[in-house]
Amino acid sequence: MTDIITDQATAAASGAAATEQFRAKQRAAAADVETKRVDTLVTELLTAAHDIIRRHKVTYDEYDALKSWLIQVGEDGEWPLFLDVWLEHVVEEVANENRQGSKGTIEGPYYIPGSPSLPAEGTLPMRPHEEGTPLLFQGQVRSVDGTPLTGATVEIWHADNDGFYSQFAPNLPEWNLRGTVTADDNGRFRIHTIEPAPYQIPTDGSCGKLIAAAGWHAWRPAHLHLKVSAPGHQLITTQLYFKGGNHVTDDIASAVKPELILAPSPVSGGSGREVTYDFVLDRV
Repeated sequence: MTDIITDQATAAASGAAATEQFRAKQRAAAADVETKRVDTLVTELLTAAHDIIRRHKVTYDEYDALKSWLIQVGEDGEWPLFLDVWLEHVVEEVANENRQGSKGTIEGPYYIPGSPSLPAEGTLPMRPHEEGTPLLFQGQVRSVDGTPLTGATVEIWHADNDGFYSQFAPNLPEWNLRGTVTADDNGRFRIHTIEPAPYQIPTDGSCGKLIAAAGWHAWRPAHLHLKVSAPGHQLITTQLYFKGGNHVTDDIASAVKPELILAPSPVSGGSGREVTYDFVLDRV
């Protein structure tokens, strides 16, 4: 770690920010769920839990430990973290199983809407002398029939060289390494940024206790987050990883897919690396 950030991103602070963002999103897109659907899903969830208790002869001490931990998850504000790390990848898999275009993956808890607008070629907001390897991320947005999508929108956000996200860690500018790029008339974009670092999810709260108790690791591989959209087409939410990077093969969030692994090459005649990745969007 460098000395740019002197205070760590705590589970409580990250959890509070993620919870508030989720609540705001939920208020904006509130939807009723049919009673029959709730009955079916909750009944099957409870039945599966009952089966686990019976098969593994769960004791009262283990039950009380679980009960205490579940209470603590809520008090720590870590439900968004827990659900996004261990469950979201399966929800995403089911939601996008019929998609013909680019592969999606989890959104995670660190998305913030409304990032600064940038032209088709632009540099993400960052601090002077932002640490990290410069990265040129470029590509084209097309429809499934190959048509370039004029004015497609590419939202991008990612961690810094220390593994921290703006608005979820102290001492970072509000929109650091976050931007919304509008592609050109041919659906092309060129984004200048720095390569993110792998990072541990916060381990000082309830999720960290679970990880320690189970003997797991807490690491996510370095990745770029993206939301790509265009009129008349389905939005895709995805993450892109780096070939050979740490934890690409054992991501704690189980979100890595082979199609989402980048292989950057050195910039010809310059510093840093570059990579091209095209997005293909399904029609609505």
